[in-house]
Amino acid sequence: MARLPRLVVPNQPHHIIQTGNDRQTIFRDADDHAAFLVWLRQAAKQSRVAIHAYVLMPDHIHLLASPAEAGGLGQMMQWMGRQYVPYFNGKYQRTGTLWQGRYKATVIESDRYFLMCSRYIETNPVRAGLVALPEEYPWSSIGHHLGIKHDAVITDHSVFWALGNTPFDREASYRAVLDQELGEREVQALTEATLKGWPLGSEQFKARLAKLSNRRVEPARRGRPPKRTAESERSSTSS
Repeated sequence: MARLPRLVVPNQPHHIIQTGNDRQTIFRDADDHAAFLVWLRQAAKQSRVAIHAYVLMPDHIHLLASPAEAGGLGQMMQWMGRQYVPYFNGKYQRTGTLWQGRYKATVIESDRYFLMCSRYIETNPVRAGLVALPEEYPWSSIGHHLGIKHDAVITDHSVFWALGNTPFDREASYRAVLDQELGEREVQALTEATLKGWPLGSEQFKARLAKLSNRRVEPARRGRPPKRTAESERSSTSS
């Protein structure tokens, strides 16, 4: 069965995962992280993509981003690869691909899943055992959201702004969001949706996306339709 094209919806948040080939390390020192973030900011600006949250893990990255146009995500990720991969290969005297295939992405419903996805991304280093607290990890957007530092990569989403009328209110509310432990089902739902490319949201949200995109937004049901029996045929013709 042919693979459906990636579903990208303008002005809607998307969760993105890009993994190193064979889970190899893609950031070896602080300069690698810093170079990637400089290019990420530039790529997002020229592709008209708003980055709302990110984390650079040793062997993969997570982004929460909204493209202004359907082609924006692809343009941003492609341009990033053209900058970072030659940089990395030249620095560490290696050749070949750095990424494991295409990046993975899913559309998420803002009202229900934006904060969950942002929390999922910024607490990833804690779940991986790299730090005890999310703000201890220097290569994520957590410092911006907690008011520790300004991050030029980040464009705040309206859901984040709705957390409070002042920066202090928003930061305090976001801290409360972080303190809510992510359940295993939430982590699994977001991970599976992203890896498989199916939207994450309510049935009404998925129905709107299906109508908007004129395509299937959920996995097809397995198996053939049930056979019609002779009795059901008689019933349908007599009714």
